[in-house]
Amino acid sequence: WALEISLDVQAAHAMCPGCKILLVEASSNSFGNLLAAEDYATAHASVVSNSWGGSEFSSESSASYDGHFNHPGVPITVSSGDNGYGVEYPAASRYVTAVGGTTLKLNADSTRLSETAWRGAGAGCSAVEGKPSWQTDGGCSNRTVADVSADADPNTGAAIYDSYGYSGQSGWFQVGGTSLASPLVAAVYALAGNGASTLAGSYPYAHTSSLYDVTSGSNGSCGGLYLCTAGAGFDGPTGLGTPNGIGA
Repeated sequence: WALEISLDVQAAHAMCPGCKILLVEASSNSFGNLLAAEDYATAHASVVSNSWGGSEFSSESSASYDGHFNHPGVPITVSSGDNGYGVEYPAASRYVTAVGGTTLKLNADSTRLSETAWRGAGAGCSAVEGKPSWQTDGGCSNRTVADVSADADPNTGAAIYDSYGYSGQSGWFQVGGTSLASPLVAAVYALAGNGASTLAGSYPYAHTSSLYDVTSGSNGSCGGLYLCTAGAGFDGPTGLGTPNGIGA
């Protein structure tokens, strides 16, 4: 997990250099140990980023699982997945900000040139989680993933240094995935500094003017619907859009 750790810590630091960052490592990748790590993180940090997930399951919405993410006043971001159209947990939890992914291209001076939905971003309609009150899209009666998004395409990803060694090599890597997008959005929450007044992933829904609306690109096949195809307004792969300052 060394490169993942390097990615999460360095992406958060790049966005918020003044932030104090606490790295929490679970004993293993079992749900029990991951949720124990979540409990520790939410007890010791004002914003929590998660770059992990797996398939949905019938009991995910119970207190035994979702209860570990129910922390009003502590924004929790979760990567939506890197396998294209489809929903993962805990991104599907109604208590988190599910972060989708984009392909972000820059001008020569590093200003934003274009942004489209990344084909690998997880998205869709949850098979288990109920609809949160702050989501109003009509094509999914349950929880829709994602809420917001950020750069995730490995081809437009971040420069990450890993000294531990990945595939036998150490040094600089260009890294993407929604594992990049989640800490980027978590760092924006930290910069905004108003996490104590937020409730689950609801805040950006009332502040869409501070987001870039991503209107093109797709992460799979769902009959051309917004659940897998970016368009004006809310859609699955990119949610409400990507951060444009800290207002959202």
